Amino acid sequence: MTKADIVDEIAKATGLTKIETKSVVDGVFASIVKAISEGKRIELRGFGVFKAKSRKPRMARNPKTGEVVQLEKRYVPVFKPSPEFLSKVNDMMKQTEN
Repeated sequence: MTKADIVDEIAKATGLTKIETKSVVDGVFASIVKAISEGKRIELRGFGVFKAKSRKPRMARNPKTGEVVQLEKRYVPVFKPSPEFLSKVNDMMKQTEN
């Protein structure tokens, strides 16, 4: 599913135009990115938690050249789904198997 598909579904469900819906979706995504980049944690009840997680510095290898490179400390965005989210996904996936 792409962002355009999400916009289409929300527009149909709400009666908003696709342009209005795209603005809202873009705004939500921008808010999430901004908050995480500022070190904030975003908790959406019944959906999950977005946050940045620290990764330690480590030695890595360039797979193309085999050269050893030092990776510095970095932060990566992570998402942890809520128990409700996990349950719904699990239930839906079980239904599609039958």
